[in-house]
Amino acid sequence: MIEKNENIILRTDDLSIGYISKKEKTIVASNINIKLNRGELVGLIGANGIGKSTLLRTLTHVQNPLSGAIVINKKNILDYHPIDLAKVMSLVLTEQIASKNLSVFEIVALGRQPYTNWVGNLTDEDMVAITKAIQHTNISDLKNKKCFELSDGQLQKVMIARALAQDTDLIILDEPTTHLDMYHKAYILKLLQKLAKETDKTILFSSHEIDLAIQLCDNLIVMTSTEVVSDSPCNLIEKGTFENLFPKNLIAFDKKTGSFRVK
Repeated sequence: MIEKNENIILRTDDLSIGYISKKEKTIVASNINIKLNRGELVGLIGANGIGKSTLLRTLTHVQNPLSGAIVINKKNILDYHPIDLAKVMSLVLTEQIASKNLSVFEIVALGRQPYTNWVGNLTDEDMVAITKAIQHTNISDLKNKKCFELSDGQLQKVMIARALAQDTDLIILDEPTTHLDMYHKAYILKLLQKLAKETDKTILFSSHEIDLAIQLCDNLIVMTSTEVVSDSPCNLIEKGTFENLFPKNLIAFDKKTGSFRVK
């Protein structure tokens, strides 16, 4: 099948996600058809427990789909060797880094692992990628600090820089604003918006910061109990999609302000 739109970095074809045990198959969501375009910031939102983490784990090949396909750069994700997949998709997860005794530079340099030889020697090309990533995330002044010296917000910028240094078309982040105060939540999401535009990379993140995601994202993937839909925030507002995210007797969505309020 020839992809008509060269800007599509990732797409899913009738994707079904969930779990298979010895006794049964549990379907979390099905008929998922989404497209992530080059240079876009895309937010994945939905209520707690709706399946956002399951979708992210499936899109990143941590777990297999129940059915359907995930295609990255016109190639089925199941056909990628792990090293080749690491050259097209980078991840920023919520887990703590293994050693906070590493310096910021050393953490960012880990993003070059898919390209370095088995000794891990950095080439001039690696150094250029690392330097650009540090500059893009505004952490040049932190370069020589140990990670245990950093705040949560600073550490999150370092992890984003590591993903940038990996130089992939697609960056996926799992709850990048967890444990951050309101200022740093907005700062990190504004940074992601800027990076998508400046680097032309596709950035997908899951978040509970729905109001911020509506304001900053080019497109949103919205998971409800009945469907998974993807569109621009404006179109989703017009369709009334956000009105079905939470119980209407408690939380309402105001179309005029584009935000949620407690009843």
